[in-house]
Amino acid sequence: MSFRETFHIELLGVQDGAAAEPIQQRITVRTSDLDGATERALRLFARARAPQRTEVRPEAVRVIDGAGREVFRWSRFDEPGG
Repeated sequence: MSFRETFHIELLGVQDGAAAEPIQQRITVRTSDLDGATERALRLFARARAPQRTEVRPEAVRVIDGAGREVFRWSRFDEPGG
């Protein structure tokens, strides 16, 4: 039996002067390691940034572990050519 950990993936929008970035979408995944959650987060981010998806595209994605710590973050500025 393999151990699976819970991670929360959040797509973040533009700050617009707010203290915290607004969360556009949040999903929970169960995977065996952080790499699996990171891969899923990057796929979700790329799909959400597609021009035909929504008018307001997310600016960043982050992964939060079961303890509530941010363990991964990627923004549109981290993308090649972004």
